[in-house]
Amino acid sequence: MRTKRMGAVLLAFAMLCSAATGCSSSTENSTSAGSSDTAASSAKSAGSASDTITLVWYPNESAEDYQAARDEVGKLIEKATGKKVEQKLTTDYAIAIESLSNGTAQIGCCMGGEGYCQAKAANDAVNPLFVQSGESGTLDDALYYSFFAVREADAADYRSGDSYSIDNIKGKKMSFVSNSSTSGFKVPTNTIISHFTDDNLIVDDLLEGGSDAFFSEVLFGGSHQGSAFNLLSGKSDVSAFCDLEMAPYATCTDGTANETGSVYTINADASAPFDTVQGEKYTVIQSTPVLNGPFAYNGDTLSSEDVKAIQDLFTSDEVTNDSLIFYAKDAGEQGLYEKKSDAMCFLTVDDAWYDPIRNMQS
Repeated sequence: MRTKRMGAVLLAFAMLCSAATGCSSSTENSTSAGSSDTAASSAKSAGSASDTITLVWYPNESAEDYQAARDEVGKLIEKATGKKVEQKLTTDYAIAIESLSNGTAQIGCCMGGEGYCQAKAANDAVNPLFVQSGESGTLDDALYYSFFAVREADAADYRSGDSYSIDNIKGKKMSFVSNSSTSGFKVPTNTIISHFTDDNLIVDDLLEGGSDAFFSEVLFGGSHQGSAFNLLSGKSDVSAFCDLEMAPYATCTDGTANETGSVYTINADASAPFDTVQGEKYTVIQSTPVLNGPFAYNGDTLSSEDVKAIQDLFTSDEVTNDSLIFYAKDAGEQGLYEKKSDAMCFLTVDDAWYDPIRNMQS
């Protein structure tokens, strides 16, 4: 079954192609889109500071809910290397990707496959550090899911027989995550292009809305949480986002989790921005499996000794059993990844593992 699921994702990709603060010594900084010049100019100093390792986080995990998990990652890297860890939070995917590729940050945390491939294209010294396994504890099912979702009250408009379809998304208000997001942009746009072949679409056609455009309006949430909130707050009719980033905020209350037709309800104790839409529901009208994204490193600014030390610790039982890294859904403590089985862990992969994403239509 696991092998079949992995085969399904590779087939899906092929079809698409064809159309911490750490310890008390560490610091945590927030970086906005407007500070890219500063980030680039400080790359050399960050890379040469051999006693400091800088981690950069996507906007998703830069949220306050993830602070304890970010702190724990920092502490673990300090333990593995004996070096001080600094943390850089971002509000823009592009800044995180640029920070890794130019050496301002040595490690990119919780990246998506597309962001990793963009960083690798900019600097060949960028490589995967490790990746989250699937429930089997292997790479066979190391997948998460890209959703097209609509408000439950509107789901009937997207019915297709006994299931759902994206047939009726044309002309709607659409929200993506970021154009550097794998599951929040690259997979959804490739799906749209492949589905609406008669429209002869290219990606640029899906970036903006208008009376003569495919969508009436196009929004970017900046994060998966932001794109989901655009839907639930009524700003968009359809939103693209992934299951992983919504796991702390929503629970599958009808259907099978991650499958087309599943319904999710925002938790009664969901934190901002979902505290204003608690109890609201969304329906998944299409779900596509995606290869798990990596933690990645820049080999120009992180030594091979540090790479090995970090990989050895993060693939160990100590980290596998760390509840701030892999958390139980009902534990009441927010970690980095929901632990859906005792076997879930981190594994090392090579760059070629991301070829299915790299080779998708751009």
